[in-house]
Amino acid sequence: MTCDGGPKIVLHSPVSDFLVLSRMVEQWLSQRASLIAIFGEGCEALEDHVDALILGSGTTQDRFIVTSSHKDEALIDVLEFVACFNGRDQGEIIQVKI
Repeated sequence: MTCDGGPKIVLHSPVSDFLVLSRMVEQWLSQRASLIAIFGEGCEALEDHVDALILGSGTTQDRFIVTSSHKDEALIDVLEFVACFNGRDQGEIIQVKI
């Protein structure tokens, strides 16, 4: 398992289409994303859902992305946290609204 160099995702909550979310999590796994930081209303429950999607059937250990939820935090603070995760030059930051 590694968490270096892949994209860092800021996922805005709530999510309106969980099928699209499921597909995006698979894409982020294939891109070796290092972080999914979830921001906004309901972020804690959404983090649990994303963790379950990442884990999948649980039969393989190569499905790993660090997740975090950021309840009651300003977006600018979340973006600063994400920028510092794994160092400022490690991975592109991508904001996602579904």
